[in-house]
Amino acid sequence: MTTSLRANQSSCRHPAIINRRVHGLRTNWGLALFAFALGGGDAAHSATSKPSTAAATATVQPEESRMWMTVGERRFSITLADTEAAHAFAALMPISMDMGDLHGNEKYADLPQALPTDASRPGTIHNGDLMLYGTKTLVVFYLTFDSAYSYTHLGRVDDTDGLIQALGRDSVRIDFSMN
Repeated sequence: MTTSLRANQSSCRHPAIINRRVHGLRTNWGLALFAFALGGGDAAHSATSKPSTAAATATVQPEESRMWMTVGERRFSITLADTEAAHAFAALMPISMDMGDLHGNEKYADLPQALPTDASRPGTIHNGDLMLYGTKTLVVFYLTFDSAYSYTHLGRVDDTDGLIQALGRDSVRIDFSMN
């Protein structure tokens, strides 16, 4: 596909109009390339169609997939995974837990009931990961490290700024809620 960026000078007499037409074509072509990169589709078609819904929803989280974790005065939003285990965890809300510290990188506590599991070895655990160890042990990680253990992914803290300071190195009370 070829697109000419030259304006037809015989159809317009003023240089500013020529520049606007050329700029408009460049902008549309740039949008087409951007849409192609995001959607993996035909660039020419993407430039004239509606914006990709994947791009539009990338920054907006549905309320059902968001929950809150409160530690003292700090409140952190968590985006839940779209899994059976995460849905079962959300059904327990609101819940408050006294969570102990383990290895200086995680807080853990047993849930009141077992949740469905789909455990895997993530390899690298990230600061802010919310996981299930076994069927009942809820784990909030506050440091990034490599691990050979298996976990069921429940969600992730959206913004981990201040998470390490809020959780500290001792046991802490954490409130989980949907609002």
